[in-house]
Amino acid sequence: MQTAAGEPDRFFNMRFFEQQDQARAQTRKLVLLFALAVLLLVLAINATLALSWRLVTPGFSGYPAYFFTVNTVMTLVFVLGGWWLETSSLEGGGAKLARRVGAREAWPSSRFDEQKLCNIAAELAIAASMRVPQVMVLEREASINAFAAGWNEDDAVIAVTRGALDGLSRDELQGLVAHELSHIREGDTRLNMRLAGMVFGLEMIFNLGARMCERDEDGRRSVLALPGLAIMAAGFLGWVAGRALKAAVSRQREFLADARAVQFTRSKEGLGGVLRRVAGRQDAGAPRGFHSAIQHMLLVGPAKAHWLDSHPPLAERIRRIYGRAMPALSPEVTPAHDALAPTQPGALL
Repeated sequence: MQTAAGEPDRFFNMRFFEQQDQARAQTRKLVLLFALAVLLLVLAINATLALSWRLVTPGFSGYPAYFFTVNTVMTLVFVLGGWWLETSSLEGGGAKLARRVGAREAWPSSRFDEQKLCNIAAELAIAASMRVPQVMVLEREASINAFAAGWNEDDAVIAVTRGALDGLSRDELQGLVAHELSHIREGDTRLNMRLAGMVFGLEMIFNLGARMCERDEDGRRSVLALPGLAIMAAGFLGWVAGRALKAAVSRQREFLADARAVQFTRSKEGLGGVLRRVAGRQDAGAPRGFHSAIQHMLLVGPAKAHWLDSHPPLAERIRRIYGRAMPALSPEVTPAHDALAPTQPGALL
């Protein structure tokens, strides 16, 4: 097989393997930076509380026993507690989260398009040497999108929108499913939920400082307002840094999943066609109706470019797949029907 530009297949594959290696390396760096941000937050809170203690203590003669130990432990309790609260939303597996946002199990026995989807998931799972995930459908979503959820391959789910089932060809569905399988295979759903939990924990520290600064019924602030302000400032900076790093990690995992999808399907036109078709719909409105719990898990995020976005710009993703800029595909174009499509619902592919 050769690419459209005539490049030998082995060089075509090499480029996408290099993209995968680059995305993994960038992810490792960003995760280390995230850990560094948590460490700096601990140091900042210790420093600000130490300064506050000096200011509010007449005749300062030293800090209480275990002062810095208690500050460090309490900060980590909030961060890890937030992680636990956020990740507990995935207890019960990916299917529970998918149902929470309105997905239902696919009906391969009665719907041809859903049987096609299940067959594609099974074929690609075999190609990727992994277990076949549960396939679900977001029946009420008319946009072209999908997401994967679950802690591991044992409880993994791929949910696809009705818009994707109705508006994509079989090759394009393959590219979409391959992208989501990569997220499962690479552990991206687990990584994203853990980072989201850490960010939630950082937000809890900010909220703690804000509560310490609140006025009482008489409109007066307590002596805790000064350390509360310091905690709130440190927590805010930590939360912003955490969100930015989490978004950067998510963008790298999207690039990795795109490259893996091309590897699994051995075609740029599958996933590339999906993204170009979505790009054709962006002017008419990006997907905004999804539950907040899965916004960062979607194949395609809102159509904007922001340093806190969890998805790279569509144009950049398309350029990386094709090696050059490509025009969007009109959303009105209906993909050609599969030549072997059965005429009766429930017939096998």
